[in-house]
Amino acid sequence: MTELILASASPRRRALLEQIGVAYRVVPSSICEAVQAGETPSGYTMRLALEKALSCYRQLDRPLAVLGADTSVAIDGSILGKPEHEADAISMLMRLSGRTHQVITAVALVTPQQHEVIHVTTEVSFSELNETLCRDYWHTGEPLDKAGGYAIQGKAAVFVRSITGSYSGVVGLPLFETAALLQRHGVMIWQQGAGVKEHAYG
Repeated sequence: MTELILASASPRRRALLEQIGVAYRVVPSSICEAVQAGETPSGYTMRLALEKALSCYRQLDRPLAVLGADTSVAIDGSILGKPEHEADAISMLMRLSGRTHQVITAVALVTPQQHEVIHVTTEVSFSELNETLCRDYWHTGEPLDKAGGYAIQGKAAVFVRSITGSYSGVVGLPLFETAALLQRHGVMIWQQGAGVKEHAYG
């Protein structure tokens, strides 16, 4: 059985791995997330997922499998990052208001033998919003660290008219595709006592 390291401190990704019974250890990685010139939303998201996994892999004192992931929100071909302040969040949410946007989540697995990157795109349609509603949502504290300024699994669920694609991908980890990726590389799902292990490797 291949042992897994998760290159993320995201509680959402941890919960999703635990949902499908994956045992893992956490070694968070930190990389520059600036968009490169000419980069597409899917290309950007895949690059970041792989860079996170590789950065974590290089920290380990022995070779193990490392899972990295990144989620981006895109509309009209533009990437919406995490809002830096209230006006930024309101601007993002109003841009999504009454429209359909894309949420791209990429997942990278780095092993001693090879690496593989996948990505999943989900179409999310928002209802019509107004600035007062967006401001009230900002003051819940939820948008601050979320791509596109919202969390579909949280209070922003009331904004979502419909989705086409992977709900778990919008949350942060597309479970169908992630399970298949892990199993291809010998990482088991549905393990007893799955979840985060007490000590991480450094």
